[in-house]
Parts: sequence; structure tokens; C-alpha cells
Amino acid sequence: MTGDHDPVLERRARIRRLVSIGQRVGYGAMALAVLVFAIGAAFGFPGWTVVVTVAALAVSIAVLPLPIVFSYGIRAAEREDRARPKTGE
Repeated sequence: MTGDHDPVLERRARIRRLVSIGQRVGYGAMALAVLVFAIGAAFGFPGWTVVVTVAALAVSIAVLPLPIVFSYGIRAAEREDRARPKTGE
């Protein structure tokens, strides 16, 4: 390993980017579901509001679990790296 090239850190950064995208998509879908539900509640639940709310919730439920778990894993790995004394420097 030479210089700043660390394959573990590069892989972790790549996973962090994917986690960030997944969280944005999942939480965005959740926010859309809440917003459209509120609109539906205000206007007597037209059919499109029900479809959009259910679809957005389904996307959120399908997408969010993995990014949440991976984000905890990345944070734990970084915490462990900080706690471990550096060797070879």
C-alpha cells in the first residue's frame, strides 16, 4: 500500500455514496407519501392520491432498509478505525 491509496477506504467511500443515494430515494418517497396523503385527506381521497401514497410507501419500504443498515455498518467501521492505533507509520 503506497501513499493515500487504501482499497478499503475507497470501497467504503463508494458504499457511502450508494447509501446516500438510497437514503435520499427512500426518505424522498416517504415524504412524497406523507404529502400526497395530506392532500388526499384534504380533498376526500381521490383515487390518484391513494395510488401515489401506496406506491411511494412501497418504494420507501423496499429501498430504505439496506441503506439504513449499511450506514450503521460504515459508522461502526469508522469508529473502530479511529479507536485502533495506527501501525507502520
